[in-house]
Amino acid sequence: MDVKEIQNLIKFVAKSGASEVKLEMEDVKITIKTGSDSNTIVQQIPMQGLPQVAAAPVQMAQPVADAPAAPQAAKADDTDSKYITIKSPIIGTFYRKPSPDKPLFVEVGQKIAEGDVLCIIEAMKLFNEIESEVSGKVVKILVDDSSPVEFDQPLFLVDPS
Repeated sequence: MDVKEIQNLIKFVAKSGASEVKLEMEDVKITIKTGSDSNTIVQQIPMQGLPQVAAAPVQMAQPVADAPAAPQAAKADDTDSKYITIKSPIIGTFYRKPSPDKPLFVEVGQKIAEGDVLCIIEAMKLFNEIESEVSGKVVKILVDDSSPVEFDQPLFLVDPS
């Protein structure tokens, strides 16, 4: 199992709402635990001399986890379709303010203009200001302060009207 497959598995588990998933294959044992603090713990242990375990239990658990999430996602898409989603251009740590003693860049309900700084994403000790590409009103902030974000992860919902 390569790194890309593990990352996809982590994303799937995070979206499904499952708190723990264990996967055992020929040469690898992976345990993914998610908590309420949105940290994901991945443990990959090479298997040596242990019997092969079928992945069928994991496959049976997936539809159960997906079933409740699908209608909720559809409802969210319907209500959010009129909004513009501002996504993360890079991987890093999301910050809502320039420093701990400074005010927030934006808050829910605040009007923003094209070019306004919305947040900072720290990547490899570089602090990148993320500017708005649209004008409108911030409807929702989708990420908690000081949280890790992925490339193309939704950060803000903006009402352009």
